[in-house]
Amino acid sequence: MSSVSAAATPAIYQPDPLGVDFDQLVLPQPPDYEGAVHAVLVRHRRKLPAPAHRAALYIHGFNDYFFQREMAAEYARHGYQFFALELRKYGRALLPHQRPNNVRDIAEYFLDLDAAFKQVQAEGWTDVVLSGHSTGGLIAALYAAHRRPPELVALVLNSPFLELHQSWLRRHVAVPAAVALGARWPNLPLPAGLPDTYGQSLHRAYRGHWEYNLAWKPNHVFPVNAGWLRAIRRGQARVRRGLQITQPVLVLHSDRTTGGSAWHPDVQCTDIVLDVDHIRALAPRLGQRVTVRAVPGAVHDVFLSAPLVRTDAYQRVFAWLAGVVPAPPAAPSHIPR
Repeated sequence: MSSVSAAATPAIYQPDPLGVDFDQLVLPQPPDYEGAVHAVLVRHRRKLPAPAHRAALYIHGFNDYFFQREMAAEYARHGYQFFALELRKYGRALLPHQRPNNVRDIAEYFLDLDAAFKQVQAEGWTDVVLSGHSTGGLIAALYAAHRRPPELVALVLNSPFLELHQSWLRRHVAVPAAVALGARWPNLPLPAGLPDTYGQSLHRAYRGHWEYNLAWKPNHVFPVNAGWLRAIRRGQARVRRGLQITQPVLVLHSDRTTGGSAWHPDVQCTDIVLDVDHIRALAPRLGQRVTVRAVPGAVHDVFLSAPLVRTDAYQRVFAWLAGVVPAPPAAPSHIPR
């Protein structure tokens, strides 16, 4: 690994809405079909005890952004410098002229991840765990397979979006027709097809316990277009063919899927967004060393589940990481004069 030049201009982080424990760095990107583009890297400011060389980089899901202070604290407690990447056209990175989540190819996000990895490496973190939730899990897996960054040592995927949770007829008839239209008319609007019950189960203003910005993560999800659906389906097709990721991969998901169009108690202890059977069946196609674990009582975002479920999930993550990520080198012992 090449060292960073001492003459390099240091990045200038700015305060982040999450408070004094976090700051953020804008990562400018080349303009696209909507104009100016950037991503945003969020950094947890907690100082780690030396020696430390490990970092975690988290990617949020669809209709989402990073707000999970607890996740950052857990990684820091286990010796990881924590970063979260706000992808283009989401959350902190959404610009006034942009349509939320409007991309036409998953590879557009690879530029955001390239910039994030470059910055993390420039700050001295040589072993990086890439983590992603739902659509972020799909993006993380595809990035690992295509770019293969040398710093990447493991992936932690939280309910990755490997298949649509729709009927066979819709997946094999209606969706392919929409995907074909997306090649020519990428801005064609489509119904997102997700009920607002999932958001109700999370936010404290409704039936949940979490506080987050409803403008960046609304209960009624952002609309999608045919170009976005085409990008997702092409990415999922790559997974079905096999990605051959060489790094170890941990896939977490709920133990059950239930419907979520109307409120019922299981909304708060099952996955109502994706079919966990799809995740279980497709996860082995990600790579050579894939571990799949069901977390009983988890919701779609495992780390937004009830407290005891989250504790179980974090224990699984860090027990697994302890076995696959190199430990920091021991500090040199003091030799008395």
